[in-house]
Amino acid sequence: MFYSKLHFYLASALLAFALSSTAQTNAPPKSSNRDFIVAVVDSVPITNHEVVLRVPLLREQLKQQGRLAPEGEALLKATLDRLVVEKALLQHAKETGITVEDDAVDQAEQRLAAQSQLSVDGLHKKVKAEGSSAERLRQNLREQLILQRLTDRNVPGRIKISDIEIDQAVRQRQNASIDTNPDMELGHILVAVPEKASPAEIAALQSKAQTALNHLKRGDDLSRVAKEFSNAAERDTGGLMGLRPANRYPSLFVDATKSLSEGEITLVRSGAGFHVLKLITKRASSILTVTQTRPRHILLRPGGQLSQTAARAQLAEYKRQIEAGKADFAKLARAHSQDASGPDGGDLGWVSLGMFVPEFEEVMNKLQISQIADPVVSRFGVHLIQVLERRDAPISERELRDLARNGLRDKKFDETYQLWAQEVRGRAYVEYRDAPQ
Repeated sequence: MFYSKLHFYLASALLAFALSSTAQTNAPPKSSNRDFIVAVVDSVPITNHEVVLRVPLLREQLKQQGRLAPEGEALLKATLDRLVVEKALLQHAKETGITVEDDAVDQAEQRLAAQSQLSVDGLHKKVKAEGSSAERLRQNLREQLILQRLTDRNVPGRIKISDIEIDQAVRQRQNASIDTNPDMELGHILVAVPEKASPAEIAALQSKAQTALNHLKRGDDLSRVAKEFSNAAERDTGGLMGLRPANRYPSLFVDATKSLSEGEITLVRSGAGFHVLKLITKRASSILTVTQTRPRHILLRPGGQLSQTAARAQLAEYKRQIEAGKADFAKLARAHSQDASGPDGGDLGWVSLGMFVPEFEEVMNKLQISQIADPVVSRFGVHLIQVLERRDAPISERELRDLARNGLRDKKFDETYQLWAQEVRGRAYVEYRDAPQ
């Protein structure tokens, strides 16, 4: 559950390079004309140039969080503070023996290139054109991967969640169901309108429906009124449609009764005729559901003679053939997919939120039914993803508590991370230096 949070920090570092030319353009003139050391963290210097490059990144992060970014010197100071914490964390990682192998840096570099719709060589050229270098890019990626591993090792175990908090979260979800898909029972009287009814006949039938409405409003028994006026099947069950989730009622009925209190009545028109509806019961659903997706994919793993660029091109061609009706997704998956799902036509079965790595799940969640995404790069390789179905599936009490626990962990992650990072920063030696006159 924590990978998506950690992934954010890596993505932020990558964004810094994507914005490097913007940073140089937008930097205050007095900061961009020369370079000098502005702080030292455990003998590791931070230069003014580093701060300037990170300014647009911080501004973008605050914007994504819905927070107003400071301006001028305040923004430079906030950026420097973040860099101080980062250097302290990197030093702590070094002291605790955390390293990142070259293969992991290669994969991160490949993912960044794919996200930018470039080859790795193309990415290097872009970085160089923006005033940086491939070496600096790889060093930055390595540092962000180290921070990711350090955070993964230290933060999750510090997050404490009590049973009381889980109970409260479960209750909140249950109470919220009354606004999303409550259990409802409606009383129903249908005054049917024939397909070729004249305006005069329609007016007479509307008057009949209004009379039935008036009878109910003055307190007459629903069962008696239904037997006298209704053409619906429910007339023989006292006009009651039965207690069921709202999504099992016609949307017209749900919309018409959504603002009613129990016992209140309304009149609506449909293609079938005039409906008198009485809200008998409305309560939080006893059966909670979770949205599940059924995707399938074709996975190619770059290596040997197959480069990542070639894998993406091959899957893009598969997509073109499938959409043109010249190839079948399942057959291509059986023939070419390098995943265990290949023999099943790439079918991954029904899955809930959080079961896949973020780079896969992000794309999957945006797809419409039957839509095929462009090739997606993950740590496992290159995927061609299609969504077959979606459904709201019942969720057990245990699954509900697990969801509540995971949701609480995500909410507490940022606060726990900040507290831990400040602890590490507090143990580091930090010296701030004034700009040379």
